Amino acid sequence: MKRISTSLAILLAGLGMAASAGAQQITGAGATFPAPVYAKWGEAAKAAIGIELNYQAIGSGGGQNQIFNRTVDFGASDAPVDAPKLVEQKLLQFPAVMGAVVPIVNIPGVEANQLKLTGELLADIYLGKITKWNDDKIVEMNRDLKLPNLAIAPAYRADGSGTTYVFTSYLSAVNADWKSKVGASTSVKWAAGTGAKGNDGVAATVKQVKGGIGYVENAYATQNKLATTQLRNKAGSFVTPTIAAFKAAAENADWSADPNFAVSLIDTQGATSWPIVSATFILLPTDPKDPARSALVRKFFDWSYKNGSDIAAGLEYVPLPAGVQDAVRAKWSSLYKG
Repeated sequence: MKRISTSLAILLAGLGMAASAGAQQITGAGATFPAPVYAKWGEAAKAAIGIELNYQAIGSGGGQNQIFNRTVDFGASDAPVDAPKLVEQKLLQFPAVMGAVVPIVNIPGVEANQLKLTGELLADIYLGKITKWNDDKIVEMNRDLKLPNLAIAPAYRADGSGTTYVFTSYLSAVNADWKSKVGASTSVKWAAGTGAKGNDGVAATVKQVKGGIGYVENAYATQNKLATTQLRNKAGSFVTPTIAAFKAAAENADWSADPNFAVSLIDTQGATSWPIVSATFILLPTDPKDPARSALVRKFFDWSYKNGSDIAAGLEYVPLPAGVQDAVRAKWSSLYKG
């Protein structure tokens, strides 16, 4: 019996090695914002179509640099690359999925989604203008909460980050002082707070410091049970970060407005819209060193478009509309053979 069990174990191990060896690998690097959904798509695609994804969540800035240098098959960035740079670098840009950025807080006695904030207040906190949680402006819109006389400790991404690009784009849209003094970018000069690397670094900083506030992508906040907040949207309604609120924002996007799909979903109209929603993008060479691997990247995302919607929704991302998926496939067909 022992000999049979040993033989069976060797056989199963061999089959596992053969299955792994049969998988065709693609490499990508970049944004942390979509990393949870890429990981799940990768697991599913490996089983379904034999494509194994090796993805490094190093931040959008790193992802752009990696694909500029052609050290990966594709780059991933939450911040869209501008048209001249795409031409210069011989890159196609297309959206993969949509998601949201959410504020997270660590305030004693305040539970998830109890605190109400506005974009204007968030900007003033990160500008160093509002420094205590019992500031009159915060108390005014949170009469039902007992806010402590506690210093606010902002945390931000120290690495080049698409999440930062999305967050600062929102602050720039709703606060003129922020727009003129700081602006929107993957990396900005922060007026207040402490820098940390990645979503995990920001989250850890906020969790460790009473009075902390930070921003992360929503799937990360959900998976790690972080205390998020309400935000006032363009319509003046306070909304909580939910998939329904993200979808409401996404429905207002005009994807035909930009040939490179660089559409803004920041602070869109709608009574139920979450105000910090963004697409996340894939950067793929139009002159690939290895056309076969480039074709595998397209096959992977085509499969994910067709089969990954439930996975994305389960992680609280918003799948692309069918019309946008078709527009991406049309781009592929016009640029690549096979």
